Amino acid sequence: MKKLLSLVLAAAMSVSMVACGGGADDGNNASNTGKVAIITGTVSQGEEDFQAAEQMKAKYPDRVITATYPDNFDKEIETTITNVVSLVSDPDVKVLVFQQAVVGATAAIEKAREINPDLLVISGVSGEDPGVISGVSDICLGLDEVGMGHSIPQQAKAMGAKTLVHYSFARHLASATINQRLEIMKSECEKLGIKLVMADAPDPLSDVGLAGAQQFILEDVPKKVAEYGKDTAFFSTNCGLQEPLIKSVIETGAYYPQPCCPSPYHAFPGALGIEIPEDKAGDVNYCVEQITAKIAEKGMTGHLSTWPVPMNMSFIIAATEYGMDWMDAGCPKDAKFDQAALEEKLNAAAGGKVTLSKLVLDDVTYDNYISALGSYITF
Repeated sequence: MKKLLSLVLAAAMSVSMVACGGGADDGNNASNTGKVAIITGTVSQGEEDFQAAEQMKAKYPDRVITATYPDNFDKEIETTITNVVSLVSDPDVKVLVFQQAVVGATAAIEKAREINPDLLVISGVSGEDPGVISGVSDICLGLDEVGMGHSIPQQAKAMGAKTLVHYSFARHLASATINQRLEIMKSECEKLGIKLVMADAPDPLSDVGLAGAQQFILEDVPKKVAEYGKDTAFFSTNCGLQEPLIKSVIETGAYYPQPCCPSPYHAFPGALGIEIPEDKAGDVNYCVEQITAKIAEKGMTGHLSTWPVPMNMSFIIAATEYGMDWMDAGCPKDAKFDQAALEEKLNAAAGGKVTLSKLVLDDVTYDNYISALGSYITF
């Protein structure tokens, strides 16, 4: 049985219970009405997001509908908008979960609100400016990018690295949160006595494509290790570059503190050739055991780490469950953002305590933008 939202939401509903359809409750149970629409990237751009959406669809086959945005999303914004509009054109859709909220998400959400102004919009892992995406969304969920500016160098140092290579490209560095994280990493590395090397990688959305960018990583990591030594740690800001980065780190004996979206599921199984059986899907402990064993076989114990919590998947699961409770409570307009209820859903989805905070960027606090920070597990 799903837990109710917090007492605040319950109190709001006790005053006036209104069904999602907009009509007064006739005494029938308002539960099981309304749908959640989830839009994610494709498997090639973010398998975790895609699989989490499929998991929710399997759990709620009559109440969850899904779609994807194109891989080349920055050049195909109209396609993203069209796909979102198609989802919310279903009059039963009351909740839109958009993850990752890539370039074009804001325009798509604005179009969605033209169709349904009362839509509950939850945006996850935004690639758009926080001040913009938080303005069109009721709730934003993101990794604590700023906090990782401290934690990534600290983890690299703890693993034994003396150099940290940071792979990124202009499109990502234009993101306020990624840029601020990098600035913090610079000062943190200096404090820890680690050499920070900022390396340019091809943008997977450029002419070389994802395959070309991945090939660059496979060729460049050995060069960096030859130049700086095996006690070099590597980090990339792009999801699509994680698998070749893990493979190259293992081949060169270097270090890998975490993926850009830290989780045991992100890139590790693919890079290590691990097949997750259907009956073990979602079993984090099983995934960690398999990764640990594979890394040990390759003599790389202690060289790779991540957060033990699949945060990207947790965001989609928590957002969907939160949306379900909100709809079942009657879609109260004044209770779209209940931080206590959201935290409960995130902790449940993550399988443990997650440190949450409101995003603070350039001295501006975004009250509806919640950032999550995890701890590390070293394989």
